[in-house]
Amino acid sequence: MRLLDELREQRWDDHRYYHHSRVNQSLHLLSALCFLGAYYYVFVDPVVAAVLGWLVAMVSRQIGHFFFEPHRYDDVNHLSHENKEAIKIGYNLQRKRILLAVWGLTPVAVYLAPGLLGLLEPWSGPYGYAHHLAVTWIALGFAALIARTVQLFFIRGVWTGLGWFLKIATDPINDVRQYWRAPLHLARGQLIDPMYEVQQQQRW
Repeated sequence: MRLLDELREQRWDDHRYYHHSRVNQSLHLLSALCFLGAYYYVFVDPVVAAVLGWLVAMVSRQIGHFFFEPHRYDDVNHLSHENKEAIKIGYNLQRKRILLAVWGLTPVAVYLAPGLLGLLEPWSGPYGYAHHLAVTWIALGFAALIARTVQLFFIRGVWTGLGWFLKIATDPINDVRQYWRAPLHLARGQLIDPMYEVQQQQRW
């Protein structure tokens, strides 16, 4: 029950603090559908999984956060953008910049070290390179997830870390459930979610 309470609280905070833009919500919907496809293809074809998971899902997701989510003072939650970045449990924008920079350098690393320093058989040909790059991207995703989870164990507690791990793993399903209406709101011209549910909870 404690783990589920932690998961519920983190999902709520993630929504009310970091998903005000309807464009961001719509991009999260696209990202979630692609991640669900990647979850399937990771057991079938790692190249397809990496393209869906990193090139489409992760890129569209971060475009929403970096370029469409408001970075001004949050009148709904009464917090500045800097405050929200400081309390972010997972990857805030600065941590995301570092992760994306590492991801952006991996194609060069795989090209210069065909066998990834002995971890894999040296690649040969375009598909071999694509396969090794895909495996590297998938491994990077798992490493980023595990690293932040373990870090949270020490700085926020085990339940917070486990809750965040479970949240990230199930985000695609939750995002589809939560944001499937976002493109409809966007088509009607609503760029920012009024967050009525947040305001209602604050009144209570």
